[in-house]
Amino acid sequence: MKLEKLLIATHNSGKFAELKKLFETFGIPIYSLNDLKISEEFEEVGRTFEDNAVAKAKFYFELAKIPTLADDSGLAVDALHGEPGVHSRRWGNAQRGSDQDILDWLLKSLQKVPVEKRNCQFITVAALFDGEELITAEGTCRGRIGTELACPIEPGLPYSSIFYPLGHDKVFSQLSIEEKNKISHRGQAVNKIIKKLQYESE
Repeated sequence: MKLEKLLIATHNSGKFAELKKLFETFGIPIYSLNDLKISEEFEEVGRTFEDNAVAKAKFYFELAKIPTLADDSGLAVDALHGEPGVHSRRWGNAQRGSDQDILDWLLKSLQKVPVEKRNCQFITVAALFDGEELITAEGTCRGRIGTELACPIEPGLPYSSIFYPLGHDKVFSQLSIEEKNKISHRGQAVNKIIKKLQYESE
């Protein structure tokens, strides 16, 4: 697959900045959904992260007609038997709620769980589709959930304000883009796709 331009299928400026940084060395125009004035929202109804990521990449490719990178991510908490998982944005009583509603529901669900048992992992599956070829990759990041917000909520990325990656005393939202891209689930998944692209071009 040869990229001459790229759509990163998100309306979230924070996520776009993270992913755009990873593709800087390609020296190509990189757009967000906002840049292309695409307002349509993709409904994530798949049963797996891969289902959602692939369907989302194909959905926005049909609208933009340029190679499209999409991802689906979620938080799997050990003490909650892997929940909220693929339902991370539409979970429990916080279905379609605000970022604050989602965090409140998670913290309430973990109220009786001690800090040492709040282990979890973030999971991402990323998909790149150019109308013909599809590339997918998965990334994971282990960590734990804090007992309260460590910093203001990053719009659209609520769990990043209470998730401490393994070996770090800062939550995701307190890390720089460079630091986060090295260890995050999303950074891992997208870096795998980038390596595949670089291998194909050699």
